[in-house]
Amino acid sequence: MNQASTSSRLYLLNSALLFTHEIDSAYWNEWELFGIPGGIQLFLIVNLALILVVMHGFECVVRGQAQGRFYSWLIVGAGFFAVIAHSYFLLRGQPQFRLPVSLILLAAILLVSVAQAAVTARWRPEL
Repeated sequence: MNQASTSSRLYLLNSALLFTHEIDSAYWNEWELFGIPGGIQLFLIVNLALILVVMHGFECVVRGQAQGRFYSWLIVGAGFFAVIAHSYFLLRGQPQFRLPVSLILLAAILLVSVAQAAVTARWRPEL
């Protein structure tokens, strides 16, 4: 498998994991955990915008555009943020995200983010 194919597959997998985590986040009322006003209404609007950005980034990665590397790092950063933030809440004893699939998702996001970071660091997009 070539580097462009590996980059796009890791981007796609990490995005799917993060989108699934966001579905889980809606179940757990994540906006309350982070103290974000607006409830589900703002949560949905923000997620719509995030999904559009992620999908545009995927297009850039697939096309091998230079900005695809930026979007790949953005997804890696989102993955690390999700894992770090939720690890912090779990360590503080928060009851959210303790179901087996919630924890498996976070572990998978961490593993795929590490792999994606390694591939992105070596990726040289077409100019």
